[in-house]
Amino acid sequence: MQVKDQVTPLSTQTGRMNGTPLTVKDLRSEIIGIDTVVPVLDGSERPYVFLDNGASTPTFRRVMKRIEEFLPWYSGVHRGMGFKSIVATEAYDRAHDVVATFLGADPRTSHVIFTKNTTECANKLAQRFAFSKDDIVVTTGMEHHSNDLPWRKHAEVIHVPVKELGYLDLAALQQILARHEGNVRLVAVTGASNITGICEPIHQIARWAHAAGALIFVDAAQLVPHRPVNVLPDSDSGHIDFLAFSAHKIYAPFGTGVLLGPLSFFEKGEPDAVGGGVASIVTLDSVQWNDASHRDEAGSPNVVGGIALAEALTMMMEVGMENVAAHEQELVAHAYDRLKRIQGIVFYGPTTNTNDKVGVIAFNVEGMHPGLVAAILATEGAIGVRNGYFCAQPYVKRLLNINEDDAKDAGCGVVETDASTFPGMVRASFGCYSNEDDVAALVEMLEHIVKKRYKGVYAQNPSTGIFQPGGFSVDVSRYFSPFASHDQPTTNNTTEAS
Repeated sequence: MQVKDQVTPLSTQTGRMNGTPLTVKDLRSEIIGIDTVVPVLDGSERPYVFLDNGASTPTFRRVMKRIEEFLPWYSGVHRGMGFKSIVATEAYDRAHDVVATFLGADPRTSHVIFTKNTTECANKLAQRFAFSKDDIVVTTGMEHHSNDLPWRKHAEVIHVPVKELGYLDLAALQQILARHEGNVRLVAVTGASNITGICEPIHQIARWAHAAGALIFVDAAQLVPHRPVNVLPDSDSGHIDFLAFSAHKIYAPFGTGVLLGPLSFFEKGEPDAVGGGVASIVTLDSVQWNDASHRDEAGSPNVVGGIALAEALTMMMEVGMENVAAHEQELVAHAYDRLKRIQGIVFYGPTTNTNDKVGVIAFNVEGMHPGLVAAILATEGAIGVRNGYFCAQPYVKRLLNINEDDAKDAGCGVVETDASTFPGMVRASFGCYSNEDDVAALVEMLEHIVKKRYKGVYAQNPSTGIFQPGGFSVDVSRYFSPFASHDQPTTNNTTEAS
């Protein structure tokens, strides 16, 4: 049965309500929660400044509207003959096609798999690779743990060293590939660092990997939301074989991840997760696996998440990723220009010629724990940033010039330790909707912090490392109480804001 007219499974509407194309400036008004106010230490409420986009982004109004339009048609996908199932199946399958288009992938030879997130993508690929005992995976010292730990479970891993400013040592990478040519099965690199924002030359690295007989996997979680990404034709030596990213980092936080790879690869071998949908024939003694389009998405998939991602990517394509990149590059340059005027701030990664980095600024305030700085920004300035080591401990230690012995003395790597001693930094990360007002708010609060003009008296919880101000508590249920019963009085729980 072909679905016509009754519903458009994915958006064919482009631009704003008046028919004009979307621009970068339009995206700020598209953000749900852009005008949210939160309580601060002085008893007032302030508009929230969201500078934690590197962890997860908010969503667009149009994405939410598209979900609302789809929900009446929601149903289980594939193998259902009910009309709603047919509609949902077409929408879900077309969402995969939107992803392939966004990445410039050849739909005839490439395969898009929906997962939960980038971490699951890397784990899935590591298990599907069927590594042998002599196989080597080359990764780097700047990776998120998700592009390091999965490979360690299945193969020998060699880490390419990182230079002092945070850049990958590309000469060392070439030497490692030459030394282990024939045994390297995979080169796994980040597209953009979640700490310094540095974008490595993934297509050049792909050429080196292919010349050494290896394939390449790119963790593009921090790259895809900020830069145009094209995996290039299969015949190009710079072609990206495998790529992964998460929808929650590109304005569709509804539980979807993407793994792109060669169709021929996923047609082989057994799926890493088995159950509903992965098999075409099952007897008590044998199983015949389904084709690649179903084999690696076991169970009932996140249909809503796939629809949301496709709509977010459609919007980004309308705006143009090159325009998003230009806006963020200009904003980052402006932010460094303002922030470097503040005495007492130490930056990590490049701070000049920032065209080759995405909108991430990592820093510390001299003489202050990064957790304290983040707590003051949140509690007194209504500014959301992140602090710590950002699931990339080796890279953070390298940037802080902490060697392994010093790290052990500081408690790093010890299972149960005083979290207050763990080193880290503060990270402010921008999105496509961020603007100079956000930068101004950050600059103003950091000027107060370095001059010790903040008002609160903060104490650190040694088991968590979190700083909280004394005498400040907020009834969170005033703002959002997800499990309150309408029939019973709500328990008056309070929590300290941080």
